[in-house]
Amino acid sequence: MATEHSLTRALRELLASQRTAALGTLDEHGAPFVSMVPFAVDRVDHSLVIHVSGLAAHSRNLQRSPRVSVLVCQAEVAGEPVHALPRVTLDATALVAEPGSPEALACRAVYLERFPDAEPMTALGDFRFVRLRASGARQVAGFGAARSLDAAELTRALGPAP
Repeated sequence: MATEHSLTRALRELLASQRTAALGTLDEHGAPFVSMVPFAVDRVDHSLVIHVSGLAAHSRNLQRSPRVSVLVCQAEVAGEPVHALPRVTLDATALVAEPGSPEALACRAVYLERFPDAEPMTALGDFRFVRLRASGARQVAGFGAARSLDAAELTRALGPAP
């Protein structure tokens, strides 16, 4: 049986336990813009999937400039220190799926597995599925437990557990 690095396991658990991320995009002037997005993990395609409205600023931004940053962080616990909260920042490329395409249907299935209550939103004409393909990351798994991840390690972390 294959063993998994403890930080890879911690990253997999973080992505499974948190359902929202901060999505960083660049506006038309090159200024940073951050918004909150629900996300699902596609363990077959080794990517994140988001569902965004075409009316949202981040949607226009990522279509203009597909390089994005995504921060997933463990929720804060009242009265507990925050400096060692487990978190990961992913460098990614956003790929907008054409509505009705096989890619959009695959993204929809992954997204609805995590968010079944979002099904009515998937019928709205201005929403699109976006696949976020990570090329690198910085993970903090706790105080003194941090590392950079390359694409190969991210593929392992975003794939099925061994």
